[in-house]
Amino acid sequence: MFIHNKEVKGAIDNETRCKHYHGYNDRIAVKFYCCNEYFSCITCHHEHGCGKQKVWPHQKFDEKAVLCGSCGTELTIKEYLGSKSTCPVCTKTFNPGCSNHYRYYFAL
Repeated sequence: MFIHNKEVKGAIDNETRCKHYHGYNDRIAVKFYCCNEYFSCITCHHEHGCGKQKVWPHQKFDEKAVLCGSCGTELTIKEYLGSKSTCPVCTKTFNPGCSNHYRYYFAL
């Protein structure tokens, strides 16, 4: 599905939600370092991705790799990690529970 002119694999609505995570605040997609494509979640990547999962290395945290499903802003990893679960542009909230999964996306 294309969301704000970006393809997001696994998305089932126009804010990046997927069949695995579809709560009100589930509105981000992560660009995977291994394949440079956006996915709604780690499970979507397992189902539709490259099969070679790699996390973003710390020295690349200035790269835009998180898509706000509400306004379409691409955030750098640093911006996202420092966002306190709120988009700095549109102020829509992100699911704070996503922090439990950072290790699947980012080298911390």
